[in-house]
Amino acid sequence: MKIAIPLAGGRLAMHFGHCEHFALVDMDEATRKHRRTEILPSPPHEPGLLPRWLHEQGAEVIIAGGMGQRAQQLFTNLGIQVVYGVPSDTPETIAQAFLEGTIISGNNLCDH
Repeated sequence: MKIAIPLAGGRLAMHFGHCEHFALVDMDEATRKHRRTEILPSPPHEPGLLPRWLHEQGAEVIIAGGMGQRAQQLFTNLGIQVVYGVPSDTPETIAQAFLEGTIISGNNLCDH
């Protein structure tokens, strides 16, 4: 499973559309073990670009602090699961919590 996590300063960014990089964390679903993490620079922020780009990278899940409604819909249309309201932490810690079902999510931290 490939999990996309927007980063700022090496940790989860609070708004996915304004991040510096994306971590693509490859996790083995059967063993719940981390395989590898790839850090990619974020492409320019253009409406609708990030969901398509992450889909092309093979992302199956996007985890963010906050995300606008339009972006959520675009991800859903591409078959990418959206999790938001997650507190900042390292990508591997967040991906591990997601697979273990212990991820803490809450209110969307984005107001648009």
